[in-house]
Amino acid sequence: MGLRAILHLDLDAFYASVEQLDDPSLRGRPVIVAGPSHRGVVCAASYEARRFGVRSAMPTMRARSLCPDGVFLRPRFPRYEELSSRVFGIYRRVTPLVEPLSLDEAFLDVTASAALHGSARDIASRLKAEVRAETGLTVSAGAADGKLAAKIASDLGKPDGLVVVPPGTTREFLAPLPAGRLWGVGKVTEAGLAKLGIRTIGDLAIAPEALLATRLGRHVRDLQALARGEDPREVTPDEPARSVGAEDTFERDLEGEAALLPRILAQAGKTARRLREAGLRGRTITLKVKYADFELVTRRVTLGHATDDGAEIYAAARAQLARLDLSRRIRLTGVSVSGFEEGAPAQLGLFGAGEGAAGGEPGPDPRREALNAALDRLSRRFGPQAVRPATLAEDPDAE
Repeated sequence: MGLRAILHLDLDAFYASVEQLDDPSLRGRPVIVAGPSHRGVVCAASYEARRFGVRSAMPTMRARSLCPDGVFLRPRFPRYEELSSRVFGIYRRVTPLVEPLSLDEAFLDVTASAALHGSARDIASRLKAEVRAETGLTVSAGAADGKLAAKIASDLGKPDGLVVVPPGTTREFLAPLPAGRLWGVGKVTEAGLAKLGIRTIGDLAIAPEALLATRLGRHVRDLQALARGEDPREVTPDEPARSVGAEDTFERDLEGEAALLPRILAQAGKTARRLREAGLRGRTITLKVKYADFELVTRRVTLGHATDDGAEIYAAARAQLARLDLSRRIRLTGVSVSGFEEGAPAQLGLFGAGEGAAGGEPGPDPRREALNAALDRLSRRFGPQAVRPATLAEDPDAE
């Protein structure tokens, strides 16, 4: 394991940094990207905002009380996805072994890249420089012979740092750190371990297994192995998306079909745009509903052909809505598409059938494809609300 070279790369305050990048007037100011409703949460906070105690996943209302002069912005996920894709493309210049954890962080196995690109430190330095030069964003990097140590190293170097754990020194690196740094040790478990006198990762590494089992149960051996620096987990390259979708938590619970359909229409349109941007078509349309009491239900249907058309996705999702109890209050809906088909022909359009393909298979409807392409161009240029169905025109929250 000592021969491996694993990097953890993490874009610093990613969403907030993108907002400061696109609007230079925001630089140096406390920027908070968050859901706008009273149920919203903070997606990202700039380092200026973190000085006030604002953190990711904090309720938006709490963030406003801590930082009343902060700049609160709605998230712009298409823009974040665009920059994330560019950054990950830079990573893949040095290795195909890139495992995304989210839009802003990934593991890289650069073991086999040393002969061409140099040491793990050299590769991390190069990637940091290229990301900054090509996107204007900063990356914190950690390098080690295992995932856990690399992740902790990048955290310790934030922001814009590079921390390298030399091969063979992982156990010594981990030993003085709080036990809560280990994956699988949350606040409750950490407090329980402290009652046993186990406060650091080093303490956990040498504690009797029988003692730890009272707090850690069946995970005790795995956690002790990590505490000793034994982390053989492989970097798993990303797989194609299993589903593409959109969902929203409503500011007020909704009830009845008339209130829900505009939201589902908007979500179907957003899902369709994302499918076309990714060059995907899918056959399975899923409607997700969360009731006010937090009960979560899904209903799905599989079409006879693959689609990336918003009208067809909406029609399928609307049909699933009829299978639900709409007398109950609903706090969230979502629409997603899965069952992707590589190279799948487009569906028959709403304006009539296109030319038949060889063997009698239906071909794409050029009019529907042209309409969708025009809508996508307008969305990219003027934003997703540039062209909206008339049913959404009076609803600013249904994007």
